[in-house]
Amino acid sequence: MDSTTLWNHIESIREKSPLVHNIANFVVMNNTANALLATGASPIMAHAHSEIPEMVNICQASVINIGTLDEYWQQSMFLAADKASSLGKPFVVDPVGAGATSFRDQTLSELLNYRPTVVRGNASEIMALAKLNTTPTKGVDSTAESNEAIEAGLSINEAFGSVVCISGKTDIVLDGKKKVFLKNGHELMTKVTGLGCSATAIIGAFIAVIDNKLEAVSAAMSLMAVAGELAAKNADGPGSLQMHLLDKLHNLTAEEFSSLLKFSVE
Repeated sequence: MDSTTLWNHIESIREKSPLVHNIANFVVMNNTANALLATGASPIMAHAHSEIPEMVNICQASVINIGTLDEYWQQSMFLAADKASSLGKPFVVDPVGAGATSFRDQTLSELLNYRPTVVRGNASEIMALAKLNTTPTKGVDSTAESNEAIEAGLSINEAFGSVVCISGKTDIVLDGKKKVFLKNGHELMTKVTGLGCSATAIIGAFIAVIDNKLEAVSAAMSLMAVAGELAAKNADGPGSLQMHLLDKLHNLTAEEFSSLLKFSVE
């Protein structure tokens, strides 16, 4: 895996424009839809029980985000995960606030049983999922560094076969065979709600069309981080960062990407 491979995957999304089904959350629905469009994908935001099986059938991947979880959406998520699993279609789970409440943990426990293609969360969320969390969760914010959750990520991969993405100052992507360390991004990105959720949605687009799921997740996360780093250079604060980030997701060049990308593989 090198920067050229990752860039080729980014171009593949722009060329193929995969259709991605999202069960997002109220806070980030607009953000994630726009991030997918800017990346080159085509989002569908659908939550109704009666149409989810058909939506999953026509889409190339699904994104399940538990951020504003309730009992109705919980069942929507189970329906989507079950249908994607039965069709062999890729789906990604974002365990927002894992460890915060028993309702979230019960929901996530069942979603994991459907063996998601990818799980992306911050360190505290990943540790909570693996039942290895020794530090309290702070709402949806992480109280741990990404490298502290590697053991937890490996445990999830071993149990469910999922590629695990641990987001943080350094994003870590692992599949039990390799670990990819991505070191781009900017601290201003933590001041905008839902950018992690946008990254999860973008992962959905990449796993829709790229067979190597470790490379797919690595390309998605590197795109988000490099675009965020470039956007921060022109931003005056969190508000303008959002605007510049969408622009850069849309018009990022191969030269910009290769010159800024910082990653390693173990």
